[in-house]
Amino acid sequence: MLRLENVTKTYSKNSIKAVDNINLEIERGEVFGFLGPNGAGKTTTIKMIVGLLKPDNGKITVNGIDVWQNPIEAKKLMSYVPDDPELYNKLKGIEYLNFVGDIYEIFKEERIERIEKYLDIFELKGAIKDTIGSYSHGMKQKLALISALIHEPEILILDEPMVGLDPKSAFNLKEIMRDMCNKGKTVFFSTHILEVAEKICDRIGIIKEGNIIALGTMEELRHHSAKEESLEEIFLELTE
Repeated sequence: MLRLENVTKTYSKNSIKAVDNINLEIERGEVFGFLGPNGAGKTTTIKMIVGLLKPDNGKITVNGIDVWQNPIEAKKLMSYVPDDPELYNKLKGIEYLNFVGDIYEIFKEERIERIEKYLDIFELKGAIKDTIGSYSHGMKQKLALISALIHEPEILILDEPMVGLDPKSAFNLKEIMRDMCNKGKTVFFSTHILEVAEKICDRIGIIKEGNIIALGTMEELRHHSAKEESLEEIFLELTE
């Protein structure tokens, strides 16, 4: 579903490779966790996948569609929620969701049904007619997640999605992610909450200084460890 081939990104200010010739293949029906210390290259990689940053070298495809050769077709298949969503503060929540629905050309009946469903799940119905500027950080995160889910993307790409969510909403998001993949869709997400990654991910990739230093299932990652360790212990062992 998602393929990165020899992808590299260098920032010209210091000539340091933020992402250094990485290769990844993510399958349909997979929850993939992308982990790494601060500054390891996670967000840079994600921004290249969704078309916000152009790689210096390499190729990124979504379901065989080149993200840079055919950006509109690629983006029809995906949704992206950044770690700090920038929303239109002067719009009401419902206006924003309808704006996103218009972009993805979601039919009215389907749009209403999906919006109602996710407003209930994330308990945002009472504030949906308020302006986004009045929302807390957690409420903005919920609205961004709802907007990413209403067109039922083939691949959901999330950068630190649990930040700002209350425990119930975080639990519901994990359920949604798992349910999506059970239906043959794909989730690619970064997180610092290693317990979450350990519980819900089919495979995990760990990036450090722009390089993938570990990749596999929990069983495969443990195989390269000296003992039956948790993901947290494996992560610290590899990155320190």
